[in-house]
Amino acid sequence: MTGVPTPAPAEPATAPEPGAGRSGAGAPIGVFDSGVGGLTVLRAIHAHLPGESTIYLGDTARVPYGPKSPETVRRYAREATDFLIGRGIKALVIACNTATAHAFGTLSKGLDIPVIGVVEPGAREAAAASATGVIGVIGTRGTVASGSYERAILAARPDATVRSRACPLFVALAEEGWVTGDVPELTARRYLAPLLDAGIDTLVLGCTHYPLLRGLLAEVTGTGVRLVDSAEATARETARVLQSGRLAAPGDELLSREYFVTDDTRLFGELAELFLGAPVTRVEAVELGDGPDRDRR
Repeated sequence: MTGVPTPAPAEPATAPEPGAGRSGAGAPIGVFDSGVGGLTVLRAIHAHLPGESTIYLGDTARVPYGPKSPETVRRYAREATDFLIGRGIKALVIACNTATAHAFGTLSKGLDIPVIGVVEPGAREAAAASATGVIGVIGTRGTVASGSYERAILAARPDATVRSRACPLFVALAEEGWVTGDVPELTARRYLAPLLDAGIDTLVLGCTHYPLLRGLLAEVTGTGVRLVDSAEATARETARVLQSGRLAAPGDELLSREYFVTDDTRLFGELAELFLGAPVTRVEAVELGDGPDRDRR
């Protein structure tokens, strides 16, 4: 048993210059996160939409977003969005639970391209999948405190009972690659015990790091609990939105994968291989915003 995803195809060797000849349906999908966790969303998008070009931005100089105020998160999200808009994207995926919770409404109203967050797709899938209506949600402290998943689940299924649990150590375990063994198993059993005791039959993985621990979590929860991967749900929602908006790639565009960070490119490259299952050959450092915390390289 392993929670590490199987290797993905290698990144394309040839890519067009940023924005060169790309517009409309041929333009890339923009994906941003506070760090590396959103790469699980990107991986799912690559799997579900293999013909789509993508641009990923990790705001690694200012990670994590969770402890920041909602106003600060909204500012960071706007700066990340402005950067990606400047690269000519056709759709925006907010691959960060905290940014989705605090900035989705503002961004979706202020842009003329589709905006997809990571909360509602997973919440809707959990609401539909649960037989009993007793649904568990695990995430970071910031995501759980925001109540975003609970609101979204109840909007989709008013009779549901939602039990939430912050599991902050899962992020560190995922980034260390500790997805099997005694330490992650004991941690998972300690975190999940109250949810299992509450009788959940569905569990939302409400943090983009958690899919790396899926195998372990499935073992701890057992066959009676369905796991809902918000990254997979978001990728399916992105595919649906592109199809309905006639924005799916035409199939004759040169495929590109671009990666940008606001801090150490070397560390990101190492973690990206773990999260994507394939090496990332080129990562560029960029600056966002105009304040003193814009970049800490």
